[in-house]
Amino acid sequence: MEHSSSYPLQLEGELSPQLSRWRWLVKWLLAIPHFVVLLFLWIGFVASSVVALGAIVVTGRYPRRIFDFNVGVLRWSWRVGYYAHSAIGTDQYPPFTLADVPGYPARLSVAYPASLSRGLALVKWWLLALPHYLVVAVFTGGAIAAVNEANDHALWATGGGLIGLLVCFAGLALLFTGRYPRGLYDLIMGMNRWVFRVVAYAGLMTDQYPPFRLDMGGHEPPAASAAGPVAAAPLPAG
Repeated sequence: MEHSSSYPLQLEGELSPQLSRWRWLVKWLLAIPHFVVLLFLWIGFVASSVVALGAIVVTGRYPRRIFDFNVGVLRWSWRVGYYAHSAIGTDQYPPFTLADVPGYPARLSVAYPASLSRGLALVKWWLLALPHYLVVAVFTGGAIAAVNEANDHALWATGGGLIGLLVCFAGLALLFTGRYPRGLYDLIMGMNRWVFRVVAYAGLMTDQYPPFRLDMGGHEPPAASAAGPVAAAPLPAG
């Protein structure tokens, strides 16, 4: 996945053109095996993030193997959420893998940072990200499992809150019309994108502060669009 967006984390989803009218009602049940695996993966995410914090403070770098594992956990979580509860944008069952699967409709990647601030690593996950936590709590209904000890931090975003409500509306639209409202889908994607950007930042994967904006739609905005409008060049004199 190429990083065309200005933010290091990229989250994308291809809305399936033909979704079952009723399957969204039981996807959470079908995804139970994934939920069990993810429980253990997120325990590993927390433990490995503690190790990464120590490494960043000492070396200024995020150990590559730990980084790849943690990105894989986010990627797996996004695929399951996209299928079962936080978007219901596909009927294709998620694969059991940490690796990127180019053929799957939901994809996530994070650009590996060449270096990270030692000082920011100590404060960004519990202090600097607080304003974003308030927004994420609205999106997820406060359904965030957080582990905060001396140097521990983990976020688990679920399909509750505003995201869950909008997904329910989308499911009802599917049930009665057979169509997923495109505008609703774009909004849901923007909220999920915001949540995962905050998770990546709080997980020490980037020093770039998440933007306070909804980048809606299935695809990441181009870097120029994400950065805002570009000022027009001045006309030549004369």
